Amino acid sequence: MRKSAAVLLVASLVGAASISGQGGPPPVAKSPPDTFAPAIPGVVAAGTRVRLIRDMFQSTEGAISMPDGSLLFTEQDAGDGQLVKIDKDDNISVYLPNTNRTIGLGYDHKGRLLGAQSRIPRIAVLEPARSTLAGEFEGVPLIFPNDLTIDRRGGIYFDDQLQTRFRPVPAGRDKPIIFYITPEGKLLKVSDEVRSPNGITLSVDEKTLYVTNGPEIVKFDVQPDGTLRNMRTHATLVGLRRNEQGQVQGGSDSICIDNDGRIYSTTPVGVQVFGPDGQHLGTIPTPLPPQSVAFAGPEKKTLYIVGRGAVYKVAPMLAQGIKSRAK
Repeated sequence: MRKSAAVLLVASLVGAASISGQGGPPPVAKSPPDTFAPAIPGVVAAGTRVRLIRDMFQSTEGAISMPDGSLLFTEQDAGDGQLVKIDKDDNISVYLPNTNRTIGLGYDHKGRLLGAQSRIPRIAVLEPARSTLAGEFEGVPLIFPNDLTIDRRGGIYFDDQLQTRFRPVPAGRDKPIIFYITPEGKLLKVSDEVRSPNGITLSVDEKTLYVTNGPEIVKFDVQPDGTLRNMRTHATLVGLRRNEQGQVQGGSDSICIDNDGRIYSTTPVGVQVFGPDGQHLGTIPTPLPPQSVAFAGPEKKTLYIVGRGAVYKVAPMLAQGIKSRAK
């Protein structure tokens, strides 16, 4: 790696560390040169380029596929947060402005675009008409909704972090919570067991909910009423650094799943891929630390990776995303 590229990468890592807790947005940095994927059987061929589409965005997150296969992601710190669209030909356009700093995105079974919003904490409909689905639980306001996933019945799982960038933690809240909005619109607390929830997604058959938890990915059994049981470790990240006390530095951010049940997790060392059994299959290295990942494009055979103000694409993939869902 060229010296200038190495300096940029170190700077981006330092910036990422400073915002992982309660700080401000990561610094904007130019992307180092493209990287190349190793061979991961069934996932990606050796030498497939991780190609930069564009860098210098403001806090890229929340990547999903739109119904037409375009990529949609959030540019959290551009004004009040805007959504950006990239079509199959890499044309870039602002899709929606002023989204109340939306982070996670998804489409429900009605075709509505939903967002986890952090400036005023709530789960909201962004289009076709804006409305709020959840803003408090048992009279206590949400704190920092981060990511969401939507089941085929229209129920919504989301995580609410103890992040204090925009407001103090209210009395009565001392743990992050995973919530479920039932198809009827009732907000349920379904777990407070995950110490550091971030990315969240459902298995292909929707019988399992996966949640990132620092250096691991945990999973729950989904019950018929949407509640969760039996939290246990599904996968453990590899290759992460440890400090002098032996503590793991960094962890998993966002996750998505392919049509064969493999999980793709953004980590400080790239996108780590895990089989349905939790086995680490390989890592796709990225020029800058990734924050969110999603399949989109024609036939959902393109893997898009966003993070630290940059957007990359890996194509063609051997793996394919689930055509019936956004991520």
